[in-house]
Amino acid sequence: MADNEAKAMQLMAEAEKKLTSSKGFFGQLFGGSSKVEEAVECYQRAANMFKMAKKWGQAGNAFCEAAALHSKAGSRHDAATNFVDAANCYKKSDPNEAVNCLLKAIEIYTDMGRFTMAAKHHQTIAEMYETEAVDLDRAVQHYEQAADYFKGEESNSSANKCMLKVAQYAAQLENYEKAIKIYETVASNSLESSLLKYSAKEYFFRAALCHLCVDMLNAQHALERYVELYPAFQDSREYKLLKVLIDHVEEQNADGFTEAVKDYDSISRLDQWYTTILLRIKKQVNDNPDLR
Repeated sequence: MADNEAKAMQLMAEAEKKLTSSKGFFGQLFGGSSKVEEAVECYQRAANMFKMAKKWGQAGNAFCEAAALHSKAGSRHDAATNFVDAANCYKKSDPNEAVNCLLKAIEIYTDMGRFTMAAKHHQTIAEMYETEAVDLDRAVQHYEQAADYFKGEESNSSANKCMLKVAQYAAQLENYEKAIKIYETVASNSLESSLLKYSAKEYFFRAALCHLCVDMLNAQHALERYVELYPAFQDSREYKLLKVLIDHVEEQNADGFTEAVKDYDSISRLDQWYTTILLRIKKQVNDNPDLR
């Protein structure tokens, strides 16, 4: 590993030397541009050596140097590729720097009209804000931007996946109206496809739970609408659970509410999102005796 790092440092020095010689009078007269190309190659080789040595920050720096030279030379696609390479290295050591590199790549791709590529990188940034540098508000922003670009390129399935993430986090951040709107839209769109219509019950279920966080009567009316749109929803376990939960909320029966959720969970495992939302609804039952 130390050997790889030493080789990488040597290649970085070599790249600098080539750039310096390309700037002089004789360098410009005799193949200045070829010297720049050679410097780019040195930076890229150095970056790969740093990767082998697991020196992720230095590998990212080397790819950024190569990207900057590509940009100056007008090789936009190569510049964007190297910024993405840099981001992949920085992810392991400096998530914020990784985001900066991806934003530079996105700027190039949007300028070139490569919106699907830009969307994918916005999605990557959103995923980073979910995990490495936890910031749900920013994750939502980048998922929305990704969805917007995907829609523009008619990649509706990818757009929906991003918007469902937006809904998930909007609900967690207690922006229930936004979550409801997305879940209902995606559910309605799913009903138009014979392949996707069975997933509509999950989105209607999520939307109804968000309604229940806000207002019990709204949740009841929403359920009626969902059954009109998708009659098969009435036969689902999700619908039956919602009916029971609404009754327990109306009766202020926290124990019955808990029991109904446990019964459902014993057959269909509830993930963390469902658990969070259901606990909020139960808390309202406990905290608000005048809920009706």
